[in-house]
Amino acid sequence: MTKKVTTSFKKYIIWFWGLILGGSIIIAGLFFMASVGGFGTLPTFEELENPQTNLATEVISSDGVTIGKYAKENRTPVKFKELPENLVNALVATEDERFYQHSGIDFQGTARAILKPGSGGASTITQQLAKMLFTGRASRNIFKRVGQKMKEWVVATKLESQYTKQEIIAMYLNKYDFLNQAVGIRSAARIYFGKEPKDLEVHESAMLVGMLKNSSYFNPLRREALVKQRRNVVLLQMAKNDFITEGEKVNLQQLPLNLSYTPESHSDGYATYFRTHLQKMMRRWVQNNPKPNGEEYDIFSDGLKIYVTIDSRMQKYAEEAVSEHMANLQSYFFKEQKRNSTAPFYDLEKSQVNSIYDRAKKNSERYKRLKIVGKTSKEIDKIFNTKTAMKVFSWKGDKDTVMSPNDSIKYYKHFLRSGLLSIEPQTGHIKAWVGGIDNKHFKYDAVAQQKRQVGSTFKPFVYATAINQLRMSPCDVLPNIRYTIPKGKYGIPEAWTPDNSSNKYGGMLTLKDGLAGSVNTISANLIDKVSPINVVRLAKAAGIRTEIQANPSIALGAVDLSLYEMVSAYSTFANKGLRVSPMIITRIEDKNGTVLKDFVPETQEVLSEESAYVILNLLEGVTQSGSGIRLRSNWTSGGKAVTGFPYEFENPIAGKTGTTQNQSDGWFMGMVPNLATGVWTGGEDRATHFAGIGKGQGATMSLPSWALFMKKCYADTSLNISKEEFEKPEDLSINIDCDKKLGEETEKTIIEEDTDF
Repeated sequence: MTKKVTTSFKKYIIWFWGLILGGSIIIAGLFFMASVGGFGTLPTFEELENPQTNLATEVISSDGVTIGKYAKENRTPVKFKELPENLVNALVATEDERFYQHSGIDFQGTARAILKPGSGGASTITQQLAKMLFTGRASRNIFKRVGQKMKEWVVATKLESQYTKQEIIAMYLNKYDFLNQAVGIRSAARIYFGKEPKDLEVHESAMLVGMLKNSSYFNPLRREALVKQRRNVVLLQMAKNDFITEGEKVNLQQLPLNLSYTPESHSDGYATYFRTHLQKMMRRWVQNNPKPNGEEYDIFSDGLKIYVTIDSRMQKYAEEAVSEHMANLQSYFFKEQKRNSTAPFYDLEKSQVNSIYDRAKKNSERYKRLKIVGKTSKEIDKIFNTKTAMKVFSWKGDKDTVMSPNDSIKYYKHFLRSGLLSIEPQTGHIKAWVGGIDNKHFKYDAVAQQKRQVGSTFKPFVYATAINQLRMSPCDVLPNIRYTIPKGKYGIPEAWTPDNSSNKYGGMLTLKDGLAGSVNTISANLIDKVSPINVVRLAKAAGIRTEIQANPSIALGAVDLSLYEMVSAYSTFANKGLRVSPMIITRIEDKNGTVLKDFVPETQEVLSEESAYVILNLLEGVTQSGSGIRLRSNWTSGGKAVTGFPYEFENPIAGKTGTTQNQSDGWFMGMVPNLATGVWTGGEDRATHFAGIGKGQGATMSLPSWALFMKKCYADTSLNISKEEFEKPEDLSINIDCDKKLGEETEKTIIEEDTDF
């Protein structure tokens, strides 16, 4: 009996060691096959050294803030030293407790996972990195999966020999997709908590590490309670591994997730219109600036760093200012349109209105997609007349509604649009760029793409030409009488005699009074003295790139220009007559920090310093006694005190309002010594406007956005926006000391009727 038991025991021992030895041989064989490429091509040394990863290109503001990215995957890598210790501890405690003891493969954990399924520990951090980088998603086929696992082991051991443990952790966290456009730990920290990784608190790090199990399942935006449970498991693991105390664990587990969701899609965040413009510029740049190997840089995956001139603080203030004013202005417009039978248009026949809507339909993305797939006009019309669920813009936030695409076109036509651009005259640096009221719903950029009639904001170029060429003084006087330029002169087909918008004439006016009051007779007289061609030359030298016809009517602003051109040209006045070309990029670096390009502005002398200063003096008159006087705390109209404009600026401001025919466009250009800012406001169509001059003038439509923006900038003393006087030339020989003031009746006209036609 004893002999049989002994024999059986020996048999089991032989079988046991046979299985162990055989299994080891099989595993070793599989490992060898994987190492020689039996289960698929292995990464080369170069690929291990430089794993292919899509890296987002960052747009970095002048004050060091990332204001946007261009990305296939929204990934911006960080180095290990930029990771907080609590994040690393949470990762190791949860995903790989023996990370610092093994060399890529944790055989103890693997054995436990085989003998006790569900216990975890089968895959190390290094193996998970190998899988993400080189082996891909696990196959459902068991045989293929075994091959993948062997390949994963080989790659893991190679990674361990190639990189330090710290580098592996950084690579792993930089590679993982945390969902919701958060690829990599930096994007995840910014999107879910609105902060950089180094600033993550313990419970925040624990939540992100918890997502590593399966970010689709543990999605904090959809399953908050489940994600909190998972986070608490991570905290439990941290306590178990002595990274936090038991008391800290208990306290941290009680905390809510405290998400601060900050999406980073292109239509979200600040400077969206600017980033669209920059992207177009970068597409052209990469075509002419290849990599050393001749390949073209990919701005969506090569991890470039674009350092721009935008100041993130000023950009924020600009967008806030435009939104605050436009929400208020829009409410007045909506009320007015309730009484308008052809809302939101004026002065159009029904056929013209239908033509506007039809053109808008054919320009829509929906229409273009339907045409591409071959839909007939009848089918498209049916789709555009069918009600459907959609999300539309409102000043109280996007709202869900049901309407037809045709109705949505009519809905959006009721919204006024606006743009703001701010430039530092001495450097040409663009500091704030607001292309519209909402980039998701209104794509057209009012700064660079759009050109609209500029009205009397063009008049300073007429005055500047007269001062620069004829050395005229702000105190020189001209008769306020109708002025006629005869037929044939300057090639005009008919005699030209512009009217004053006030229909008031008589007496003499200084140039300062004439510009402050936007008096058309004075502008007509001046352009005839200097000739339209010389005004055009000066405007072009100052930065206007649009082709301008040398016609006398430009004296009243009968020319379509962009806000970009206008602010650029006005900056010349604030920079002592020296034009500095606008800049939006200061430097471009590759992913390794190598500088690819440094940008410097172009400069050109346009006016003498003396002439530029005299123009500024004239423009100061607009904010002292003209249509810009509402920037001040106390002023009168018709002998009565005017209230309701709480801007109360006391510092020198050179500015000019502009209002075009039928109030279709409202402009305000304003300058202080180190900042020139312009604002345009109007409807998408020129027939969309206020019925009267009260709400429709530039001083009402655009000046408030400028004022709100500047108030916010002045409140932030770190910006150092000047409140000083414009620097006076030492050798000023043109007289600017004019004691004459506008009469009460003229002043009222200026304030209430600043229009040009």
